[in-house]
Amino acid sequence: MAVKKFVVGCFDNEEPLFSAVKKVRKAGYKIHDIYTPFPVHGLDKAMGLRDTSIHTAGFIYGITGTTIALSSITWIFTSDWPLNIGGKPHFALPAWIPITFEFTVLCACVGMVLTFCYLCQLAPFVKKHHFHARATDDLFVMVIECTDKTNDAEVQSFLKNAGAVETNVQHAETGWWLGRYDKEDKLYSTNEPVTA
Repeated sequence: MAVKKFVVGCFDNEEPLFSAVKKVRKAGYKIHDIYTPFPVHGLDKAMGLRDTSIHTAGFIYGITGTTIALSSITWIFTSDWPLNIGGKPHFALPAWIPITFEFTVLCACVGMVLTFCYLCQLAPFVKKHHFHARATDDLFVMVIECTDKTNDAEVQSFLKNAGAVETNVQHAETGWWLGRYDKEDKLYSTNEPVTA
């Protein structure tokens, strides 16, 4: 993955963060992401993010679970191993509803969790670059992606004027890589270009 340059601005409250997001978007800078210590209501709309499609994925996983459950039970009890249980017919649909429902819920839940983990790149031994150590503590961290034509000093000054209490320039991969957080490997510097 390519190493990109980012300008990082830290805010100590969500009010200046909201106004800064509007100013940054109006100025035409590309917001890579915003990291907050707790969910901030309305921030996704302010950033211009579209609504999530995970509910659609959950519906697809649920329908898949229903289809697998009904087709499997039908095949087992009518073709593979037909049994006369209490005088019920071989195709006893009302008796299969609880199992079908439970398997539908299981497929939908497991599928949505795995989809969420894939989209957020969450997995054991997967590392991502942390732009600021206090992003999960008490700072609101805005990360702006830079291009070759972006003036770092101008963006930092823009963020300071927008209410940032701290700014810096970092070089990092945008994706994830395998590794462990208990072993420190400084691949990327915070204020100097990468020479690799």
